[in-house]
Amino acid sequence: MFIFLATLNYWQSSLIYNVDSEGTSPSGLLHTQNTTLGFENIFVVGLPERTDRRDRMVLQAALSNLSIEFIDGPDGKGAADKAIPIKQGHSRLTSGALGYQRAHMNAIQAVVERQISSALILEDGTDWDIRIKEQMRDFALSSRTLLQPMLDSRKFEADMKLLGTEPVPARPPQEFMFGNLPRTVGPAFSPYGDNWDVLWVGNCGMNFASDAYPDTPKGRVIHLNDITVPERRYLWSFNRPFALKDIYPEHTRVVHHAQEGVCTLGYAVSQRGAQKLLHEVGMKDVGGGFDILFRYFCDGSKGRRRHICLTVQPALFHHYRPAGAKSAGSDIHGDDFQHNGSTDMVRWSVQLNADSLLEDKTTMRDQLPDGSR
Repeated sequence: MFIFLATLNYWQSSLIYNVDSEGTSPSGLLHTQNTTLGFENIFVVGLPERTDRRDRMVLQAALSNLSIEFIDGPDGKGAADKAIPIKQGHSRLTSGALGYQRAHMNAIQAVVERQISSALILEDGTDWDIRIKEQMRDFALSSRTLLQPMLDSRKFEADMKLLGTEPVPARPPQEFMFGNLPRTVGPAFSPYGDNWDVLWVGNCGMNFASDAYPDTPKGRVIHLNDITVPERRYLWSFNRPFALKDIYPEHTRVVHHAQEGVCTLGYAVSQRGAQKLLHEVGMKDVGGGFDILFRYFCDGSKGRRRHICLTVQPALFHHYRPAGAKSAGSDIHGDDFQHNGSTDMVRWSVQLNADSLLEDKTTMRDQLPDGSR
């Protein structure tokens, strides 16, 4: 199904923040529209021998007017046992998992070493919607609601115990509707708000904050009628129950604090967040894949402290699955065959619309159209 590009202007009618009032400040909302989506850098992690993935990522970035930098991961086969913190009784991870884990840690290390204020880190097998800049702007409006102090604290409360230093009493989640967000104090650090460690914007499973983690704030920002979100029948998650699909109507996206996430397809780190990740993930027991250790970091489990991690469902960065042998699509998983290229839960995929974008066509392919079977 093909849709006119004019629909890209869908978001203008829902614009609820005066971006001009923020001027050219690095924390201004307009910076979500720049070539690094409001972060100082965009890093892409992967194995250098996967030139096919690098070709795709370079093209996707160019077609999206994004600037990226590759961070290499080593062949996990050569990883020295002494360099992998493992508690007694844990087995060594597969070579592919070790290679990608080290690639992620190399990117995080670069953020700290180069004193980068914030960076978006993507895996080299990801894809995104043509409208990613508008999506990230909407995410920034939502994350500010959960991070920034309210201008009128008598009328609004985003999250009890904002920094989570004390347990939050059990209560229903507080929901904020995207079209009617409360006014907040403007951020000083980032377009996405202040004092965050991680923005987990690419995942393949996430839970809403529950009473099982009493320290995690329960607030949610609900974006109804988001036309970039596919119908619920196209949505899936490794996590069960899949509350987003079970609770909310069609075309709903929700921003909230992360809990029990799976897959690190895309995430942003602040400078302080990167330092904490080096300490909590790089120097403690490697008892699982990188995404599982990342989960422990955000949740405050398995000997890690809880950190301030915001996320979004459905995620904004997803797996691209090229046509051909499935083994070519993963350095971790196995064989089988993919007959057609696809990207999970992304409607106007950059990768699947590359031909149209290169030819300056005015229509885009919606790989997950409404109402079709």
